[in-house]
Amino acid sequence: MSYDIQKTDEQWRAELKPEEYRVLRRAHTETPFTGEYTDTKTEGVYSCRACGAELFTSKEKFDSRCGWPSFFDPKDSDAVELAEDRSYGMVQTEVRCARCGSHLGHVFEGEGFPTPTDQRYCINSISLRLKPDGADVGPLADPAERSG
Repeated sequence: MSYDIQKTDEQWRAELKPEEYRVLRRAHTETPFTGEYTDTKTEGVYSCRACGAELFTSKEKFDSRCGWPSFFDPKDSDAVELAEDRSYGMVQTEVRCARCGSHLGHVFEGEGFPTPTDQRYCINSISLRLKPDGADVGPLADPAERSG
């Protein structure tokens, strides 16, 4: 795939913390019930931690009790891309950032949650950065400007 944001593996490694790199660029999964956004009720916009693209909003977030933040729909229809994932001996639908191709999580359908789409975008907290409503600057700063 061709993405608006294209970087070498070395550039991603330099910009992301090791655990961020492992999940975002190597499609691993963070341990359930450990992510910073699993239980947050803060209103705002969730963006890709790798490139800053706006992906989800708190209006679509719901408590699925699965151990990861869950959303019933992305912010915009073209914010994410879906891809078949055959890892771990099963077929799943992977969710990636449409701007940089970073792994976000998976989407599931038909689980019976009372949401408008009957979908659960199960997203790793570490793949996201929350910009609370009313915040001028902060969490969405360019990842290259972050220290650490």
